[in-house]
Amino acid sequence: MTSSNPNPNDPANEDPTARQIEARRQGAAYQGAFEAVVAILIAAGVGYWADTRFDSSPVGLLIGTAIGFGSFVLRLLRLGNQLQEISESEASGGSADSGSTNDRAD
Repeated sequence: MTSSNPNPNDPANEDPTARQIEARRQGAAYQGAFEAVVAILIAAGVGYWADTRFDSSPVGLLIGTAIGFGSFVLRLLRLGNQLQEISESEASGGSADSGSTNDRAD
């Protein structure tokens, strides 16, 4: 049974541009979260390798994990800025440049 008033929450009734912006936001969020988690894993792995190489257990692992966590936090801060820029461009009606934050010096 179809009604004459379409459901405003139905994705089929949205503006294609709004869906593209939302998809861009979601893609940036997943990419940033993935990069942040991988940063911890890589840094901890390098720390573990340094421990086995130089017999300095657990100093290398702790330093690697701290560096990985620092890069995790930095990536999430940059991700927040990137998502905020996308939201602001959506509010102003312009298109968001997905590479704008990568060109900017922090």
